[in-house]
Amino acid sequence: MTRVFIDGAAGTTGIQIRERLDGRGEFSLITLDGAARKNDATRAEAINSADVVILCLPDDAARQSVAMIANGTTRVIDASTAHRTAEGWVYGLPEISGRETVAGARFISNPGCYSTGFIALVAPLVRAGLIPADALLSCNAVSGYSGGGKAMIADYEREDEPPAAWRTYALTLAHKHVPEMQARCGLTHRPLFAPAVVPVYSGMVVEVPLHRDMVAGDAAQMRAALADHYAGSPIIGVAQDEAPATLAIELLKDRDDMTLFVFADAASAQIRLVAALDNLGKGASGAAVQNLNLMAGLPETTGLRL
Repeated sequence: MTRVFIDGAAGTTGIQIRERLDGRGEFSLITLDGAARKNDATRAEAINSADVVILCLPDDAARQSVAMIANGTTRVIDASTAHRTAEGWVYGLPEISGRETVAGARFISNPGCYSTGFIALVAPLVRAGLIPADALLSCNAVSGYSGGGKAMIADYEREDEPPAAWRTYALTLAHKHVPEMQARCGLTHRPLFAPAVVPVYSGMVVEVPLHRDMVAGDAAQMRAALADHYAGSPIIGVAQDEAPATLAIELLKDRDDMTLFVFADAASAQIRLVAALDNLGKGASGAAVQNLNLMAGLPETTGLRL
């Protein structure tokens, strides 16, 4: 039985991970009460007694937890941004990094939610030579407000004055997901990232628009390359010609899978690559459980909401 400690279990991601692990006999959860969670000595003891620690913490706190490891065996899944481009850490997107690589890793960085959609769309097409590594890419995306954590959830769920129906943000062009989006796709240039949030609890749509003269293939070739890359995946699917005319942000709400779409005009002069997922599912907690399953030698879909 694999002993698991969720450091930051009271946060949104930690709660969702715990829900996916409840009742599963393959894991034994190490839990701390409210006071103990804030005691460094108690946390360090829990971390070092666990086979796998899942960090659901702010970046600095995640680094602190890793520094508490005093053995050569405890393995880590870090859901923060702290280690997503760090040397010695495996990026926890098995469909891109490789399932065997994730299964054998000691330190795994769980991907960002937006990054998951962008990388799933772009990385296979860069590898296939259909998108040049030096392409100047942009990414438009919209998420449910749960992606902003407890503060944003409270803001959107207050009764006195509901927030605006649509908010764009990251206007400094320095969103924390951009480094991993660039690095994990092997891009020469930072993608221009334009995220937004809407008053829906969870759900996500990520889009990469392309002009035909930017790329080396048409829409059919891109769809075929994505379908080939994800062939047999039980979690990431690629829609074929029957793709819908519209997409709702709630398409995969409360699910841990992801669907990729390729839209284009008749001549493929303009192409829209689109990923639909749940920011709390494949974009966070579902991904962490998928990685945990692989690390424990279990089928990757065990306990997932598919």
